[in-house]
Amino acid sequence: MQSGLTIIPAVDIQHGQAVQLVQGVSSSQQVFGDPLEMARRWQMAGASWLHLVDLDAAFATGDNRVPIADIVATTAMRVELTGGIRDDDSLERALSTGCARINIGTAAITNPDWCDRVIAQLGDQVAIALDVRDELLATHGWVEAASDLWSTIRRLNRAGVRRLVVTDTQVDGTMTGPNIDLLSRVCRATDAAVVASGGVSTLADIEALRPLLADGLEGVIIGTALYVEAFSLAQAMAAGTP
Repeated sequence: MQSGLTIIPAVDIQHGQAVQLVQGVSSSQQVFGDPLEMARRWQMAGASWLHLVDLDAAFATGDNRVPIADIVATTAMRVELTGGIRDDDSLERALSTGCARINIGTAAITNPDWCDRVIAQLGDQVAIALDVRDELLATHGWVEAASDLWSTIRRLNRAGVRRLVVTDTQVDGTMTGPNIDLLSRVCRATDAAVVASGGVSTLADIEALRPLLADGLEGVIIGTALYVEAFSLAQAMAAGTP
């Protein structure tokens, strides 16, 4: 068991701007400006990892390759890149940024054979994003609901998945607290490391996640709460340490 939760700030990019969405709805964005400046802000605050989301790629409305490349090239943080990675071409483009890890979401459902092959090839360099809505997995930028969560986890376990990033889409961006029960059940259903995402609004929310360290919870991705300064990154790191 690791000593504490890894706190991972999120930078979501849409139309070249850092934004935060409510429940993944494209039209709900709050705009926070230059994504590179946001990334530098979290690096200066002490972040070792950055969760970088290309929302335009996720919604299939374009991409943000230029700001993504700038962030990876000019910051020292390890970058976890997600959004629109669904085939060999998009995978190659993502890896060419120099990111430390890529997340596969929709393709884990719609193209399972390809996803399982990528897991075998990349090992710890790939995580699978499980975007959950009522125990179904949401795809294509969360606008569609498809496969059963638990059968998908069983398949990913057989494929040798190393890490799952779990988002309850109904609490993401709402600052109403994480879905502890869902995260606990996912941790018990896999030997992969689990990263929580969505809903964290207070330091108490982070503290409530700490008992799951014993079950395999590795870290937590935080977006809106950091942007609106509900607490600082330093405070979040302290809350994640027993």
